[in-house]
Amino acid sequence: MNARQLEVFRAIMRNRSLTAAAESLHVSQPAVSKVLRHFEIQIGYRLFERLGGRLVPTAEAQLLYRDADRIFREIVVLQGLSDRIRDKQLGLLRVGASAPPTFALLPHAIERFRQRNPGLRVVLQTLPAEAIDEHILVGDIDLGVTMQQSSEPQIRCESLGKAAIVALMRHDSPLADLKVVTPADLAGQALISYGVNTRVGTMLEVAFTEAGVERQVQIEISLSIGALPLVQRGLGVALVDGLVPWTSYGALEVRPFCPEVSLEIVLSTSTLRPQTRYGREFGRDLRAAVTELSRRG
Repeated sequence: MNARQLEVFRAIMRNRSLTAAAESLHVSQPAVSKVLRHFEIQIGYRLFERLGGRLVPTAEAQLLYRDADRIFREIVVLQGLSDRIRDKQLGLLRVGASAPPTFALLPHAIERFRQRNPGLRVVLQTLPAEAIDEHILVGDIDLGVTMQQSSEPQIRCESLGKAAIVALMRHDSPLADLKVVTPADLAGQALISYGVNTRVGTMLEVAFTEAGVERQVQIEISLSIGALPLVQRGLGVALVDGLVPWTSYGALEVRPFCPEVSLEIVLSTSTLRPQTRYGREFGRDLRAAVTELSRRG
């Protein structure tokens, strides 16, 4: 039993004539007769009898018709769903991103993506990089955007660019007059930054040590965006990634940090399953967002 046989059976039941059924299906009457004959041979009983020149359904056909009609209508719905997916009127893109890309890259990338795919739903989760790896591996998200390469062998990583560490301060900070902030400039300042147990914190420790300055973090953060209200309250100068558009959040000053400490912007996908069509498309939008950010910088 297949969909075509059900379609022909349904058409005959509705039209009560092989000729009318063939017209409704836009095929020849012999073609309908052939499908019906093969269907009856396959199921092992007759579905119609000829009585007085009329085609009359058997009792077995009456029993079969209700479910056959329901199944065929479900197939029609499924075909419609398939067409909507093909025409990009329906779909789902699931993205996991750490905080800096969420604030800096995803608005631009999602805007580009939805201009072409207005009917698609985008699910965005802001997560730590390690959690993003896990979600990718179990198939909960289609791709991830983080600030570090994954150590998982089943995660494919593509570097989209780099973001340098910057000094973030209020406009009335004594460091606001500098063009570049160095470890020596931060001596005696209340420092807001990452802990030494983080990858970025370790990189900064090396930079301070090589400059002969002890890095003393007064307020430790785990997410760069967490420094924003602290700096706004005048609680210190922050060393954070420069990916977030800091100056859009008020009267803040951003200065390059020297020596340069940079973080990669990484697009992560699974090697266990093929990338979805929308995942591949969104990856191109992310690359465009990084290019646009570099141009503004």
